[in-house]
Amino acid sequence: MSESLFPRLAEALATPDIEQKLAFTAAIAADWQAGLLDWQDTLPLELTCGVPEKPELVPPKLVPQRSPQTEEGRARLLHAIVHIEFSAINLALDHAVRFPGLPEKYYADWIGVAAEEAYHFTILRERLNSLGYDYGDFPAHAGLWEMAMKTADDPLARMALVPRLLEARGLDATPPIQRRLEQAGDDASARVLDIILHDEIGHVGLGDYWFRQLCAERKLEPEMTYLDLLGRFKAPRPILPMNEAARQQAGFSAAELAALAKKM
Repeated sequence: MSESLFPRLAEALATPDIEQKLAFTAAIAADWQAGLLDWQDTLPLELTCGVPEKPELVPPKLVPQRSPQTEEGRARLLHAIVHIEFSAINLALDHAVRFPGLPEKYYADWIGVAAEEAYHFTILRERLNSLGYDYGDFPAHAGLWEMAMKTADDPLARMALVPRLLEARGLDATPPIQRRLEQAGDDASARVLDIILHDEIGHVGLGDYWFRQLCAERKLEPEMTYLDLLGRFKAPRPILPMNEAARQQAGFSAAELAALAKKM
């Protein structure tokens, strides 16, 4: 007899214990692949997002600037990315558990993303450990999760403003970070970011796919709807210069990228 998917997702989302969250996420992905989880059995759930005691979460402007020219600066930079990847595990779990009644592929996609984000977190944390630091040693901010809560009542807005906006900003930010790490002699960390950039194109692409699917269901024009949502939610704009090649791979059209650049 199959087990309901949603309580398992809620349990993984709710735990504040890092190792437990990684283990729960891996187990959900394995059981999903084995066909052991029922995605149609939806009972109302009280959802909470568990975060560890550390890092201390502060407003983005209070997170110090990170120069990779020193070992501590490099550790601070890596810590910020490790925190983004930890947040991304919670985001993918929440994408899946928050919105019942969607197609089976939707849950398959975001369970797969949660497992990949857990892998990203693990390999980046290993790089941070190699510098003598660990996750939680520096302050971080909760900007990604704040947008998730603002879009908690609408999967269309969630797909637009979390994977298709905030995670797409990561596509823009990663190559300059890689160059800074290479200039500081940390090629190993830059190569780990190659893996993450490759996978994140796929994650943004899933956000694009589901955003467009939901727009089609509601008879909305996607690219105008996206611009409308950016304004309505006072969302941060893309980082310039945009990584246009990566964004096009993820589903953005050349015309849309031109419109976004013009809005900037």
